[in-house]
Amino acid sequence: MKNTLLALNEKAKPLGVWVADLCFPPRCSGCGVITDAVHGFCVNCFDAIDFISAPQCDCCGLPFESDLGADALCASCMQTRPPYTAARAAFHYNDASRALITRFKYNDSTQSLPAYVALLRRAGGALMQDCQVIIPVPLHRKRLIRRRYNQAALLAYGLARACDKPVLPDGLIRVRHTTPQVELARSARLENVKGAFRVNHRYAAYLKGQSVVLIDDVMTTGATIHACSMILMQAGAARVIVLTLARSVRD
Repeated sequence: MKNTLLALNEKAKPLGVWVADLCFPPRCSGCGVITDAVHGFCVNCFDAIDFISAPQCDCCGLPFESDLGADALCASCMQTRPPYTAARAAFHYNDASRALITRFKYNDSTQSLPAYVALLRRAGGALMQDCQVIIPVPLHRKRLIRRRYNQAALLAYGLARACDKPVLPDGLIRVRHTTPQVELARSARLENVKGAFRVNHRYAAYLKGQSVVLIDDVMTTGATIHACSMILMQAGAARVIVLTLARSVRD
C-alpha cells in the first residue's frame, strides 16, 4: 500500500516538478546527498538522529528511561523550577546532530529549514497550540553581521508560517556582546548572559499576558534559555514555551 501511494504521488506530479526534480534533485537536509524526498533526510542521517519523545520531564523535557507519569518532573526541576513553563526539543545534542546544527548555523545550509520546522512542530505538539506569538533568541549585532543570519530567527519565521502565528524577530534584543558559551561551565554561562537581553520597548505592552513560544537551535546548559525566559516573564508574559531543535541530555 505504501509503495502504491508513493507511485500515485509520483504520477500526480506536475510536469514542472518532474523537470525541477530532474535538474535539481532533492537532497538530504543533513549531508546533502541526493534523496527521494524533498526536505527530508537520507537513511544514514535519519538513523543517526536520536529523537526525543515521551516519557519526559513535564517541565524541561528531559527524556526519562521509564514512564513516571504525565506530570512527572526531573530532579533538577523539582529542586528549582525554571522560569519557563515547559521546554521541548526534537532530538539529542550529540556528535551526529552537532554536525547537522553546525551546517545549519554556520555554513549557510538553510535548505534544511523546512525539515527542521517540521521537527519543531512535532516536538512542540499541543504545548504551542494556544501560543500567541513566537520569538527567537536574538544574536548580538556584531555576531549577526559576521554570521549573516540568525538561525533561531529563521526557525521562528518558518514555524510562524507553518502554524499561522505572529512572529516578533526583534521581540528580544541582545544588548551585550557575550563570550561564546561553548567552553564555559554552567555557572560561568549563567554569569556570562546576565543582563545580556531585554525586551524590545516597542512590544513591552503587547507582551503582557501573552503566551510566548521562545525558539533557539540548541539548549545545552540552558543558561541562554533561562535568561531569555526570565526577561519575558518579568515583562508580563503569561507563560513561555521553549522549543529547540536539540538539547543536551545529562545523566
